[in-house]
Amino acid sequence: MDRLGAFPTLANFDAVADAHRYAPLPDGWVIGLTDVVSSTGAIEGGRYKAVNMAGVAAISGVMNALETRRFPFVFGGDGCAFALPAADRAVAERVLRDAAAWVRDDLGLELRAALVDVETVRAAGRDVRVALYAPSPHVAYAMIDGGGVAWAEAEMKAGRFALAPSPQGARPDLTGLSCRWMPIAAERGAMVSIIVRPVGEADPPFREAVHALLAMLGENAHPVPEAGPRPALVSPGMRLEALATRGARPLWRRIAEVFAHNVMGWGLFRTGLRAGKFEPVAYRAMTATNADARKFGDGLLVTADCDAAQSAAISAFLADAAARGVLRYGLVSQDAALMTCIVPSYQDHGHFHFIDGAGGGYAAAAKALALREGRT
Repeated sequence: MDRLGAFPTLANFDAVADAHRYAPLPDGWVIGLTDVVSSTGAIEGGRYKAVNMAGVAAISGVMNALETRRFPFVFGGDGCAFALPAADRAVAERVLRDAAAWVRDDLGLELRAALVDVETVRAAGRDVRVALYAPSPHVAYAMIDGGGVAWAEAEMKAGRFALAPSPQGARPDLTGLSCRWMPIAAERGAMVSIIVRPVGEADPPFREAVHALLAMLGENAHPVPEAGPRPALVSPGMRLEALATRGARPLWRRIAEVFAHNVMGWGLFRTGLRAGKFEPVAYRAMTATNADARKFGDGLLVTADCDAAQSAAISAFLADAAARGVLRYGLVSQDAALMTCIVPSYQDHGHFHFIDGAGGGYAAAAKALALREGRT
C-alpha cells in the first residue's frame, strides 16, 4: 500500500510556503507525535546524539513494522511527526509505546508519545495538509501545513492524547537506524539552525517572508559537502546504534558487530572500492543529496552553513519581520551539524539522513524562540 499516493510532490523546495500546493490529510488518518522531554538540558549535557536518535526512532520503527518507506513523516530534532491511515492505527500505537519504552530503558531519556485523529484536529479549527519534497528520485520527505500538527504537539505537551510507554524491555524494530558519520564541520562560517513559525495563521505576509528567507539562504548553504560527510573509523554514535539494533542479543556482542561493520565501511569509503552492489563514492554523494537540511512542518526548519555576512543578514531580516508581527523565530549558531540516518538497505539509494545542529540545533532554536516570547 502506497501511503504517499494522495499527496502532491513539490517540484522545488521554494514552493513549501505556497498553501495551494498541499493536499489535506484524508479523513480517518491518524497523526503520531513524539518529543523528548527536557531535550535542551540533555543536549547541554552532551547527549545531542541520543536526543536525535530518540527523536527519529518512531519513524524507523514504523518503516520496519509496515515494511515500507512510503508514508508521510517529518523529523524535528528532538521528536517527529508522521501520519498513517486508520488501518495502521494499531501499528502506530504499538511503535510509539515501544519507542517510548526503548528511549526510557536504553537511553535514559523520557519520550512523550501521542496519537491524534485528524478529525480531532479539524474540530479544533486546524488542519493537516501534506505535500512531498523529493531531494532525489529515491526518497521523499513530508512537508506539513495547516497548523494541525503544531496544535497537536502543544496539546501533547499539555498532557492530552498521551500514550504510556510499553513495559520494561519492549523495543521497536529499529533495524537500519544508525549514526556512523563524523560531525559535519561548517566550511563557510557557522552552522545556523533556524525555526520560523507564524504568529497566528500562516497568512500571506508570513509565507512571503519564508520565500524571502529561502532566497537569502540560496543553494550554497547546504550543510553537507557535495561529496558527502566524512566516515568515522570509530563512530561517536556506535554504542547508540548498538542499543537501537541489538534486539535480543547481548549489548557487547552488538557493539562488536557494529564496530566491525563500521571499520569495514570506513575502509571502503577511504579506498573507494566496491563491495557487491555497494558503491561507496556514489553512496556518500547520495547521502548529501538525500539529507533533509530543510523542511516545513507548520513552519520552516533549516540547518545551513552560512558565512558571517549571510548570518548577519538573516538575523537582521528575522528580527525585523518579528518586530512587525509577521513571524516568530529562533536561531542558533554552532560549529557543526549532525546526521542521524535510516538505511533500510545499503543496496539502493533509498536511505534517509536527518540533519540537526551539533550545538543544540532545533531544540536550542525552539528554546531561543520561547525565551524571546518570555516563555520557558
